[in-house]
Amino acid sequence: MTLDTVDRRILGALQKKGRMSNSDLSEQINLSPSACHRRVQRLETEGYIRDYVALLDERKMGLPTTVFVEITLQAQADEVLDDFERAVARIPSVLECHLMAGTADYILKIVAENTEDFARIHRQYLSRLPRVAQMQSSFALRTVCRTTALPV
Repeated sequence: MTLDTVDRRILGALQKKGRMSNSDLSEQINLSPSACHRRVQRLETEGYIRDYVALLDERKMGLPTTVFVEITLQAQADEVLDDFERAVARIPSVLECHLMAGTADYILKIVAENTEDFARIHRQYLSRLPRVAQMQSSFALRTVCRTTALPV
């Protein structure tokens, strides 16, 4: 399936406000409600729309500290990578984990209450990750820009 301009307008609108009613969405993109509904269903079925979520405010949730952790493993064998990925997926404070090309093997994005809470996360979880050779943590001072919207 290829996306046309109407599909892209639908995706752009839903990325900004996922709880928008079909009526509001159809009005915004200038399409009949039934045609709009069919297109949204098709976009969901085809996997362009993965899910609908609520984005929470980190500060109001008591998790204003963001830490990026670069991890280098002792080896690159499949079982080492698999063991590490299974273990890191069980850490509740990890928002993202990316396998990297470059100096580090992985980079994690972690949220915490403060530096003391991150120290607890480090002691309780990060220090127990399998086959880690090196770990470097960097604290974000300020978020300059952030979006979950992909360019459509």
